[in-house]
Formats: sequence, C-alpha cells, structure tokens
Amino acid sequence: MNPDQLRYAETHEWVNVDAAGGDKVATVGITDHAVELLTDLVYMDLPAIGSKVSAGASFGEVESVKATSDLYSPVDGEVIAINSDLPNNLDWLNSDPYGKGWIIKVKLSSDGSLGKLLDRAAYLKQIAEHG
Repeated sequence: MNPDQLRYAETHEWVNVDAAGGDKVATVGITDHAVELLTDLVYMDLPAIGSKVSAGASFGEVESVKATSDLYSPVDGEVIAINSDLPNNLDWLNSDPYGKGWIIKVKLSSDGSLGKLLDRAAYLKQIAEHG
C-alpha cells in the first residue's frame, strides 16, 4: 500500500478503506514511525474475529524489549480478519509495515470515525512536532 494514500490516527495506526462488494472494509496496521519507536518487537496480541472495535479503544497489544503498547482502533466496526501469521513474523512490521505487516481488517459500522483521521502530510507534521 502507498503510505501517501492512507489515513492515520494520532496514535500511529494507519487505515486503508476498500469499498469492494458494497461493505466498507478498513485494513489497519501501525506506521513505520511506531515500529521505530518500539524497536525490537517480541510479542503481539490480536483480537478474535468477530470482536467489535471502537475508534480510540484498544484492540490488542504489541510488546517490545522496551515496553508493552496498546494498539488502538482508528475505526468503529467488527473484526473480520486478522493477520494470524504476523505474531510469528514480527519482522514484517520492520520490513513492510504497509503491506505484509497489516494487523486487522474491520467491516466498518459507519464512516463517522474516518473524518477524524489524518492524511499523510498532517500525520508527518504531527510526528515532527510531538514525536
């Protein structure tokens, strides 16, 4: 995926929305900046398929040698897929955070939360100002 075409949460998650088949499905991952901040990743906890997620609420965790960090959903909806290979291949987050490193796919319950997300330029400005 092209990072310039994604939307971003202030908590360093990215979103790509696909409207194929009538339902809007958001693919969610964490940014390369988040991976750099976390450094050596050792564990990831993913939600179950069918779980409900809410924008701004935690849906899982990622653990590095430094700390454990919550993963926050940037959208509202239902988890319809998880990248079940990712916890055993955390290096994908370093090498391909916008491709093989996707985390979950969410069937959107509304478009409301999308308007609160940042475009790439606004996200880059935020991390330049706040880290």
